[in-house]
Amino acid sequence: MEPWLIILIVLGGLLLLVAFYVIAIYNRLITLRQTLKDSWSGVDVELKRRYDLIPNLVNTVKGYASHERETLEKVIQARNAAMANHGSAESQAKDENVLAGALRSVFALAEAYPQLKADTQFSALQAELSNTEDRIAAARRFYNGNVRALNQLVRQFPSNIIAGMFSFQTATYFELEDAAMRQNPQVAF
Repeated sequence: MEPWLIILIVLGGLLLLVAFYVIAIYNRLITLRQTLKDSWSGVDVELKRRYDLIPNLVNTVKGYASHERETLEKVIQARNAAMANHGSAESQAKDENVLAGALRSVFALAEAYPQLKADTQFSALQAELSNTEDRIAAARRFYNGNVRALNQLVRQFPSNIIAGMFSFQTATYFELEDAAMRQNPQVAF
């Protein structure tokens, strides 16, 4: 066999290996990007569930604390702002932080109204909201795990070269800003 033919076969084999590597990394990036979108939709579903509970909670509180209109209006405004946000996870997290603070103020109101604390509908809404907060936290952890996996692949060598060639970007985590806000709102009395 001729030496130049051996060199051509070796070079062809190397090019084939590089092509398979590029294809494998590209497919992995596509898979991670789609998984990230799917996991964000899980977060979104749980957030919408919470948004649906809030008007019922506010209406229940209104019956007992109608003169606390400003607090209740802040909750509704925060809910509407968070619900209307369709931006990045970072901007959604800012709106969710505001909403969590507003919800805390509603539950603080309940301390001043013993009849409200004893109301079965209010108690049921508290329990449902607490369950929803747990589900949001689980969905957020799943989403953030997928963000971590994508970001690692986009930043690691040599996959960062392929990610750059095909314009893959890092994603942002869905995080709460304040350590106090990292805890679920206290809904049990």
